[in-house]
Amino acid sequence: MKLKYYVGFLAIAMVPAPAWANGAAAPEMEAAQQSSFDEDRADILAMAGNYKVRFDMQESTVWQEGYEARDRKISGGNEVVRVIEDTGKKIILQHLLVVDMGDGKDFIVKHWRQDWEYEPAHLLVYSDRHRWTLKAVPEEHRKGKWSQTVYQVDDSPRYAGVGRWESVAGVRRWSSNWTWRPLARRDAVRDPVYDRYYAINRHSPAPDGWIHFQDNTKMGMIDGKLVPIVQEYVLNSYTKFEDYNVQAADDYWSRTKDYWAAVRASWDKAFASNRGVSIEEEAQTGTVISGELLSMGTKIAKGEMKSGPAVQKAQTLIADATKSGAVQTALNQK
Repeated sequence: MKLKYYVGFLAIAMVPAPAWANGAAAPEMEAAQQSSFDEDRADILAMAGNYKVRFDMQESTVWQEGYEARDRKISGGNEVVRVIEDTGKKIILQHLLVVDMGDGKDFIVKHWRQDWEYEPAHLLVYSDRHRWTLKAVPEEHRKGKWSQTVYQVDDSPRYAGVGRWESVAGVRRWSSNWTWRPLARRDAVRDPVYDRYYAINRHSPAPDGWIHFQDNTKMGMIDGKLVPIVQEYVLNSYTKFEDYNVQAADDYWSRTKDYWAAVRASWDKAFASNRGVSIEEEAQTGTVISGELLSMGTKIAKGEMKSGPAVQKAQTLIADATKSGAVQTALNQK
């Protein structure tokens, strides 16, 4: 009996320990993490380019009796996406729409911006109407993940989420957590019964470009309670395309990039000072100061305004619109 026990003990003792037990696998794990990080970066950077964009929007499941789902809407345009910052763990992509005005001229719309950050300590999230809040991300929820923070045309915040890039069934994709978002212009201008979205965003590279898929629950206040109204699915397809005036977008950005860098810095200052920001939303342009900020960018691009005075005006606009009590005062005056 003792001999049998002793032999069994020796057999167990002689089984090689798993590599991780003595740290031998640490370099392999680090190499795998680095490989994943590099692949993630490549997928994000690959979003830059020249595209024809197709926006496909469809309200589907109705959650509130009496609501009638809107008809499917498809639109599109030509869009340039450029990397304007890359520090390794942070990548900023700027979108620029090129609009053919039909008179031989093209008009550039500074479109949305997306910031990607690896293992972010904080997210700037939409917390309520007219309010965005800096929210801490626990270490266990950010390990190996990237955040995507989306900004509106005037570089004011829109929404943010965190998720992991992964390969499923041979498809690379990044999926966010559930995120709150303000209404897009297409809905806001209609003064609908809902006033915000609760959504998941997904990005995937494709052979001819990339896609952005949105699963939007449109939410509204009924009898003092925030409830779901209707589900919407949005598929934005970015297909590589060169047959438009790409140079016009690059010229616009070359002339205005310093101005917009100063605008971003002013917003960042407001975020840091207030642990977020409060600013009045506006249906047509996103925020009450967006129109003026964009207009100054256009004037700079056309040579009708110098960057210095525009930056000073932008700094004042942002500071005044985001100072404590500014939002409530503006709303009370309506």
